[in-house]
Amino acid sequence: MSDKHRLPITSPADLITAVPYLLGFHPTDSLVLVGLTGPTVAVASRTDLPNPADAVDWADEVMPQQLRMLHHADVTATIVIGYGHATQVTPAVDTVTSRLRAAGFDVFDALRVTDRRYFSYLCQNPICCPIDGMPFDPDRSDLALHAIVAGHTTLPDRQALIASIAPIDGPARAAVTRATFKARARRRALAAQGGRGTLIRAGEAIVRETFTRYANDQVLTDDELAWLTVLLPVTAIRDAAWRATDSQPWHVALWSDITRRAQPDLAAPPASLLAFAAWRSGAGALASVAVDRALHANATYTLAQLIDRMLREGLSPSVLDGWPDQSLPTTP
Repeated sequence: MSDKHRLPITSPADLITAVPYLLGFHPTDSLVLVGLTGPTVAVASRTDLPNPADAVDWADEVMPQQLRMLHHADVTATIVIGYGHATQVTPAVDTVTSRLRAAGFDVFDALRVTDRRYFSYLCQNPICCPIDGMPFDPDRSDLALHAIVAGHTTLPDRQALIASIAPIDGPARAAVTRATFKARARRRALAAQGGRGTLIRAGEAIVRETFTRYANDQVLTDDELAWLTVLLPVTAIRDAAWRATDSQPWHVALWSDITRRAQPDLAAPPASLLAFAAWRSGAGALASVAVDRALHANATYTLAQLIDRMLREGLSPSVLDGWPDQSLPTTP
């Protein structure tokens, strides 16, 4: 991340204000784990809070993955933040804090955020950590202004993020359905006439046209989009699109549009490419919901499974540098 995109975090209030920009949405009823490498936020992850009585079993399930993520990110200190009321937050924070310490991680702070007040579980100084909590107003924060100027965005909650790439409906869906029916017939005819090589060349051509169109702030017509989406399941064509995809914001916009408009049963390839582009750009939450969308369309889709594994392990996007022209990476 370039210096102009870094958020200056100097206090608990700054960190709490920054979390929605780190995640891409405002967490509610959540446990957020922030990992620091020196003074820099290296990783941030969110999970739903468990039922208080289930905190230990919940930690048994989620913490091994979280600890691997912290190790892979070379984290040197952690901050635990629970969002919600004390009765639900405290058992989760206490359990996670003890697991982090047992694994050798320093817990810099453990906080609860409730109704625009934050409470520290570790600080006993009534001046900076009063018993009735420290009020903060993220809407008036200089950090929020800095984030907006730097181009960071945030949505109201995770459901809003999911909705941002949900399938279109209504007349727009009907139009794409008709176009996809025609595109499937066209693909069958082309394959019968020219074989796989002809099909791949046609796929590479529509991939090139797609990137040219979106680079110029234009979109595909329904017929063009349908043609792309019926060809993307061909691995060689998908890989041509993958090679062209990186972290540029318009790449994320490209695959977001195609994921939304594609027939739901054809969404796995574009949603996986969206997850890759989002991951490369640092939008981990969008990458996660895009992977979920891909696996919903096709639970066995290899690229979606691969990116899902990388995200869950907290690996750097650089793990996939050079893809798809290299062997499958492995994780512990």
